[in-house]
Amino acid sequence: MRRIAIVLAALLLAGAVFTAWGAASPAGKSAGAGRAAKPKKKPAAKPKLPPLPSLVKSRKRWEIGIKCDFPPFGFIDVRGRNDGYDVRIARRFAQLAFGSKTKVNLTCVTTPSRIPTLMSGRVDIIISTLTWTQARADQIDFSIPYYSATGRLLVPNNSSLTLNSLGGKTIVTTRGALYATWVRNCFKSAKLLEVDSPALATAAVKDGRADTFMFDDAFLLGVATQDRDVRLTGDKFLNVPWGIGIRKGDAATVRWVNAALRYMKKKDEFVKILRANAPARLVGGFLDNVPRPKNTFAYPVGKDVTSICP
Repeated sequence: MRRIAIVLAALLLAGAVFTAWGAASPAGKSAGAGRAAKPKKKPAAKPKLPPLPSLVKSRKRWEIGIKCDFPPFGFIDVRGRNDGYDVRIARRFAQLAFGSKTKVNLTCVTTPSRIPTLMSGRVDIIISTLTWTQARADQIDFSIPYYSATGRLLVPNNSSLTLNSLGGKTIVTTRGALYATWVRNCFKSAKLLEVDSPALATAAVKDGRADTFMFDDAFLLGVATQDRDVRLTGDKFLNVPWGIGIRKGDAATVRWVNAALRYMKKKDEFVKILRANAPARLVGGFLDNVPRPKNTFAYPVGKDVTSICP
């Protein structure tokens, strides 16, 4: 019965986070009867991008791995459809490549499964909240950054825990996340609990199995906004950009993806995607997290951030 209760709690928490961030903007209304039809807009000029990777071109469709448990970046909406910041980038890639947002197959991946799914050839790329690390860059190629996240701690309201008092405490995070490696390297006296989804990690804090959930601000802010029993500490750490994962040595895909991201940045499209997936009250706090014409991110190349201890 306890296991069933924990699973149910995790599912409810995932829904709570989705509610906190808000659903995608509603569809527009059709023109009323008898009203003159609006003149059709001329299609936007197609950007000049490098040639598509040969396999993608011949298939006439992208195969992309995305998160399905990480609102507002990748989740299943109330209609059972994939949505989120990462998902909309995937669909924008399909539109830029083939003129239609539907020319993409989306495969759900988890934090531990995303790189193996990419390396196995099941997907062409992964747009899945993938933080850059040197260890990952040794396995796969990364696109230029498309988002920059900051690590935070989620704790119960009555907790006095801070980053400097984690010794002997239980820290939960998702399996395969860079935070797990950071805890092993820098908080050796703490107990690390790894679970398969952010919702299960939140549940571990709620039911007392963990003292804190260490994770990206993008997810934790939504949880803390919706759930009055938990809060974020003031600690911020591991500010490292996310990139799109590409198989090692796939130069054609790297060229196309980077050109598409640069085009979207020039047109300030990432802000529009952010606004479509976050309530207005939270957008202002995340404008510095997305690429903009005058906003550039860089990976900490040559540094193993998970070995840099506070």
